[in-house]
Amino acid sequence: MRDSRVGSVVLVDPAGSPMAMVTDRDLALRVFADGVDAEAAVGDRASRPLICGEPEMELEEAAALMVQHRVRRLPVVDAGRLAGIVTLDDIAVRTGNLEVAQKMTAEVIEGALPQFYFHERG
Repeated sequence: MRDSRVGSVVLVDPAGSPMAMVTDRDLALRVFADGVDAEAAVGDRASRPLICGEPEMELEEAAALMVQHRVRRLPVVDAGRLAGIVTLDDIAVRTGNLEVAQKMTAEVIEGALPQFYFHERG
């Protein structure tokens, strides 16, 4: 992941169908923090269930799915095969609406880490 400068890798079954995702956060929290052997199978520490989108989805629909499931990355699957990944950053760039992207990011992070989320002080 470091060499390819990516924050996630989609795991596929022998037929090539996406089945799970491993993120940099998974590695930090479920492998390194737990002292798991670096040679252990990565599939045991992957994020499941894998929430996927479809190529025909509108950006708004993909964004809603990401917020609903509290994920920052959405694999796009076409005919059972990985076609790509849409990220919150992609949506921010495509929509040009930084405010919406920031709100989505806050909702995803708050859902994923409610005990660590810091609310704005007013």
